[in-house]
Amino acid sequence: MTKRLVDIDDALLDEATRILGAATMKEAVNRSLEEVVLAARRRKHADRLSKLRDLDLADPEVMAGAWR
Repeated sequence: MTKRLVDIDDALLDEATRILGAATMKEAVNRSLEEVVLAARRRKHADRLSKLRDLDLADPEVMAGAWR
């Protein structure tokens, strides 16, 4: 981890801390960053599934294992 000096909106930090149930500012910031990254990954996967892109549905070996 790297220490950084940043200006943080106090109201947003307070709200994020409350929502996340974080005990410290560090925990609130790190968990907030993690939530942003995970949300972006979920959107990416949902988009991929909705467009049926980059899926292995035509691969018989993959599909054979899908029903086990």
